[in-house]
Amino acid sequence: MDKESPRSVSFRTHRRGERSNLTLHTKDVEAGLPQGRVSQDYPMKIVWKKGFIRLVLVGGILWMLLILLASLLHVWSCQSSISFFSAMCNKDSKVFSMLGSMGFVPKQQSQHRCPIPLADDPDKIVIPKGRTRDEIVKNLTYVMEDEILPDGTQSSPLFGGHQNWSQRKESFRLTSNMKVHCGFIRNGGAEMAPADIKYAKKCRFVVASGIFDGYDVPHQPSNLSPRSKKLFCFLMAVDETSLKFIKENVTVTEDSDGGKWVGIWRLVLLKHPPYDEPRRNGKVPKILTHRLFPKAQYSIWIDGKMELIVDPLLILERYLWRGKHTFAISQHKHHRNIYEEADSNKRRKRYARPLIDLHMKIYRYEGLEPWNSTKKTVSDVPEGAIIIREHTAMSNLFSCLWFNEVNLFTPRDQLSFGYVVYRLGAFRFFMFPNCEYNSLFVLHPHIREHSSRIEWVTNWNQLKGNGTISNKGKDWDQANANNGNLIESRGGLGLWTPYPANLDSVVLPHVDRTSKAG
Repeated sequence: MDKESPRSVSFRTHRRGERSNLTLHTKDVEAGLPQGRVSQDYPMKIVWKKGFIRLVLVGGILWMLLILLASLLHVWSCQSSISFFSAMCNKDSKVFSMLGSMGFVPKQQSQHRCPIPLADDPDKIVIPKGRTRDEIVKNLTYVMEDEILPDGTQSSPLFGGHQNWSQRKESFRLTSNMKVHCGFIRNGGAEMAPADIKYAKKCRFVVASGIFDGYDVPHQPSNLSPRSKKLFCFLMAVDETSLKFIKENVTVTEDSDGGKWVGIWRLVLLKHPPYDEPRRNGKVPKILTHRLFPKAQYSIWIDGKMELIVDPLLILERYLWRGKHTFAISQHKHHRNIYEEADSNKRRKRYARPLIDLHMKIYRYEGLEPWNSTKKTVSDVPEGAIIIREHTAMSNLFSCLWFNEVNLFTPRDQLSFGYVVYRLGAFRFFMFPNCEYNSLFVLHPHIREHSSRIEWVTNWNQLKGNGTISNKGKDWDQANANNGNLIESRGGLGLWTPYPANLDSVVLPHVDRTSKAG
C-alpha cells in the first residue's frame, strides 16, 4: 500500500497536465491555429503584438517631439533679430495664438504696449493760457482759388489745386509770411453743411476722426473725465456712403439744429468727395484738421477703427504741454526708413507699385537719404493713426505741406512725412515710442475691407490700359474706367506731370527686410 501511494500522486499530476495541455490545444484549434505549430507560433504572436505597440508608441512620441520643436522654432523666429528667421514669423497664426495662451510666448511681444506716464487727475491739469508763440512763420494764408490759365479762363477746380513744381519748391522756403496750397480750393469738394460749420466754430479742443467708404462704425471713447466731456468736441467726418452705412447699423440721433450724433460723436458730412480713391479722401480730415475746424486750437486725430481709452486732456498734457511741443506723433512699429516702408507698401499691395517707385525716385533725387542713427529724428516713418497738435502757424504749415505731398503723389501718407520734415529742417515735433501709441486705444477690426484696383497694379502696362488686372477688392468706378485706364483723375497728378529733371539714372537704396511687415 505504501509503495503505491506515490505512483497515484504522480499519475494524477500527469493527468492534470494532460488535461491542461488538451484545453490549451482545444483553444488554439478553435482559434484556427494549425495543431502542429501551436507551441512555436503562439510566443511569436505575443512578441509581434508587443513590438507593434512599442513601434506605435515610439512613433507617436517622436511625432509629438517634432511638433513641439516646430512650434518652439516658430516662437523663436518671432523673437529672433536675424532677418531670415524673423521673416518666417506669422504672429497672426492660430499656432502662435495657442502657444501664447499656453504661456510659451512673452506677453509683451503679443501686445506691444507699455505704461504711459500720464498725470494723475484731469481736474488738476493746468491748461496753458493763450497760444504757443510762432518764432519763424508768423502769418500763414492759403491759396483758395485755382490757377488762371494763359487764355484767361480758370481751370476746373481741384480740391488740392493745380500746384506746379516751382510752387512746390517755393513752399518749403520758410519766411515770416507764407501763402501755400492747403486743400479746400473753392468748389473743389468736401463741403460741410452750415449747421456743422456753426457747431465747429465753438470748438477749441477737438477729438477728430473719420470714416469713408462705409468700412467702420464709430467707437465710443472710454475713460473720459467729466471735464473732458465738457471741454472737447468729438467730430467724426464721414462721406455719404458711410453715413448711410452707419444709419443702417447703429442708432443715429438728430438734434434740433439738424446735427447727427452717434453717442458722443457728432457726424460731420463732407459732401462731394474730392478724390476718386476712398483712402485719399480720408486724408482730408486726418491731415487738414486745422482747415476743417479752423477755430480749434488743439486737436487729437484718431483713425475710425480705433476706440480711444485715455482721457484726451491727459493726452494733451503728456504729449504737448509737458515738453512744450506743438506736434506729436508715434514712431512706426517696424520701420524707420521711408524706402523700407515703400517696399512694404508694394509687397502688401497698398498702392500701384510703379507709382510708389516713381514717388520714391523723386524723393531720392531731391536728396532724401535713408534713415540712420546720425539723423536728428527718431525715425522718418510715423504711425499716423494718432496725431496730436496745437494749431500754430508752423504746425499748420507742416500739415499743409504734408497734405500737398499726399495730393501730388501716393495716398500713403507715411511715405511723405519724413520727406517734409527733411525739407523744412526747422520743424520740431515729438515722436513718442510705439508702445505708448498702442496703449492709447483699442483697435477694432474693419467691418469690411475696402480696396481699389489701383492698389493691385504691378506694372506700367496695367496703368496704361494695355494689361489686365483682377479686381481684388471693391469695384472702383472712375471717369475713364471704360478705357481700362486706372489713373486717378483728381489726385496723384504729380506722378503724371513731367518732372523737371531726368530720373532715369536714379537708383533706389537697397532695402533689408527686417520684419514680416517689410
